[in-house]
Amino acid sequence: MNREDVFNFSAGPSVLPTEVLQTAAAELLNYHGSGLSVMEMSHRSREFMDIFAATKAKLKKALSVPDTHEILFLQGGASLQFSMIPLNLTAEGDTADYAVTGNFANIAAKEAGKYCRVNIAASSEATGFDRIPAQEELSLSPEAKYFYYCANNTIFGTAWKYVPETGGVPIVCDMSSEILSHPVDVSKFGIVYAGAQKNMAPAGLTVVIIDKALAGRELPYTPQIMSYRTMIENDSLLNTPPCWCIYMLSLTLDWVTAQGGVKAMEELRRERAGIVYDFLDNSRLFKAHAQADSRSYMNVTFRTGDDGLDAEFIKGASERGLLNLKGHKLAGGMRASLYNAMPLEGAKALV
Repeated sequence: MNREDVFNFSAGPSVLPTEVLQTAAAELLNYHGSGLSVMEMSHRSREFMDIFAATKAKLKKALSVPDTHEILFLQGGASLQFSMIPLNLTAEGDTADYAVTGNFANIAAKEAGKYCRVNIAASSEATGFDRIPAQEELSLSPEAKYFYYCANNTIFGTAWKYVPETGGVPIVCDMSSEILSHPVDVSKFGIVYAGAQKNMAPAGLTVVIIDKALAGRELPYTPQIMSYRTMIENDSLLNTPPCWCIYMLSLTLDWVTAQGGVKAMEELRRERAGIVYDFLDNSRLFKAHAQADSRSYMNVTFRTGDDGLDAEFIKGASERGLLNLKGHKLAGGMRASLYNAMPLEGAKALV
């Protein structure tokens, strides 16, 4: 199959805009007359520092990041943040609140338990992670150092439609699978972080946007590369950053801007997911997993109720160029990931 013959519904690493890949291909061997590929550049060279600064500025503009917050380009995936957050925001005996609405939030809470006390402020595990708790269901600790939640749960196809009220407790949010898909009031968050491999760039880059007032509180045994203060002081360049991924993020941000910015991405995601959900809600065979008021715009999870039929559908879809629709092993069924780079035609072809 050729690229134009397929739609890639992978949950991550996921589809990238064709225009971004075409630009990267054209510049692969010789970036802007430098005679070098971005993959060959010193991370301290003038050429790369220009890329770095421009990417940071583009992201700041795209998400309207206030001057109170710093943008960091880190490594270790979103999973490293599961440890980095409590290492930097708690001391021995402190409590952190966690809303467990999916697998990754569950892992994050267990990892935080190695460093602090964890209060499970809410959990939807009892119903198979098919819903997001309402504000009044949150059991918050007044002494909590932060409140943690995952905005979009890729495995189960649910998403928070509101920013929780925490009474001034800093909010930490994993936005890996929905960042750049809608406007965000970053000032409401202590930390926003996201693995790049869903809406931003290839795997290998993690973006952290942190209120600078939260830096400098790390536990004494925190490795320097896991210290927010150290990484801020070094502008993410304590060690060699994921240079190629930062460059690819720059190209993706150019593409998002050309489409009309994150507001346009929000309109597109509603239309794209709506096409699929409308079909599922009127189907006698397929059923959406997530409850209607908790549904993700990024990851549509569904099933027939029969494992054999699910497998037959996945196989038949693949033969038709509809790739990577198999659900996660924890959820089963099917999952159609509809990130920014998925055109409306992909949703229509799936239906």
